[in-house]
Amino acid sequence: MQTHTPPIPADAPAGLVFADKWLSKIEDAAAILAAICIFFLMLLGITQVLGRQLFNMPLPGYIDFVELSMVTFAFLAVAYCQRLGGHVRMDLFVRMAHGRARWILEFVTTTAPIFLVLILIYFGWTHFLRAYQFGDSTIDMEIPTWPSKIVVPISFAILLLRLIVQSIGYGRLVIHPDSAPVAVPLILTEKDIAEKEIEDAAGGSRS
Repeated sequence: MQTHTPPIPADAPAGLVFADKWLSKIEDAAAILAAICIFFLMLLGITQVLGRQLFNMPLPGYIDFVELSMVTFAFLAVAYCQRLGGHVRMDLFVRMAHGRARWILEFVTTTAPIFLVLILIYFGWTHFLRAYQFGDSTIDMEIPTWPSKIVVPISFAILLLRLIVQSIGYGRLVIHPDSAPVAVPLILTEKDIAEKEIEDAAGGSRS
């Protein structure tokens, strides 16, 4: 599934545009932080291999660092991906629907996960509290695990806000199906994808 984010029309609701704009900044920052963690984890991996092979000195606590850092790039960018419509989903019926019917399907499939995310936030938070109160730590270096575990409810909280903003965006389109979409990703049809590939190929040949 390929999607694109439509440009903001001049008559777009100011509140929805404001919410989408500022939430996008938070999502971008979280995604950048996840990318930085991946980069430093890669450097740790290189240090681990070189230290073990060349000097017979493996990096102390390497497994612990990997274990704690995995949560960052597994969850921090989940809202960013939702904003771009990058998650895997079945869109057969959405592609077949048109007009208000399509926006109703999008509204339902965006609103329904809100309740699941609320549950995940609750249990993620309680899991963090247990780790913090009981002093949970890694086995090798005894590094506290609560900073890693708090990333989960924070990431899902950002995702919750994104789902709410998109639900409002789709709800607006259900009421006014002819309005320009705002704060929601649009699915590219096969025709749109083909036209985009032709434009990209034409632009590449000119350069």
